[in-house]
Amino acid sequence: MTDEKQPFSGSRQRIDKWLFFARMVKSRSLAQVYVQNGSVRVNGERVVQPSFGIKAGDRIELSLERRDIVLIVRSAGERRGPFEEARLLYEDLTPPPDETKRLTPFEQALRAPGSGRPTKRDRRAIDRLTSDDD
Repeated sequence: MTDEKQPFSGSRQRIDKWLFFARMVKSRSLAQVYVQNGSVRVNGERVVQPSFGIKAGDRIELSLERRDIVLIVRSAGERRGPFEEARLLYEDLTPPPDETKRLTPFEQALRAPGSGRPTKRDRRAIDRLTSDDD
């Protein structure tokens, strides 16, 4: 019988397997869906086949639902291990998310004057203005 393990140094690995081993997606079938939908680029080229081979040094751009990730492949994976082990498979070049000012609940509740529905006080002022015209 032959050993089914591939030598991982310098060899290529399927992109769907690597994304799964690197813990970028929850399942290999989900990785295949991302690849087939064109959400994955390797070295700037769109990849549409899950069997596409990647090697150390390749640049992967992954467009997920909520964010875009840019990775450099360091090595191929052997299994889907814990995060600490998966983190060794890549170098993360993802730019930090935009700094958006988070509003407090009080600031969210405040309304700019004149926007939205009129308050009771506004309605009374409007009624006074319209009743004076009669």
